[in-house]
Amino acid sequence: MEVLVAYDVATDDAAGRRRLRRVAQVCMAYGQRVQKSVFECVLNEAALELLKHRLAREMEKSKDSVRIYRLMEPRERHLSLIGKQPAFDIHDPLLV
Repeated sequence: MEVLVAYDVATDDAAGRRRLRRVAQVCMAYGQRVQKSVFECVLNEAALELLKHRLAREMEKSKDSVRIYRLMEPRERHLSLIGKQPAFDIHDPLLV
């Protein structure tokens, strides 16, 4: 399944900035960044549950939030993009 992960982490102190980096690192392990705090991910159910668990561990729930949206498939049929096109496709192999 394809999901969109968007987060908002309070960064008004050093601890918040550290949480922001850790939340971003967790998301990078599961998908591709499409905006500063938005990731597109292709996951199975088990990976989605693990992602949720790892994000919950990094957040301060009274200050931060994460939204995970399941995208309708095929994504290309339901996606409108205005502006700069991404340089990648989340379905292409990721070369490191």
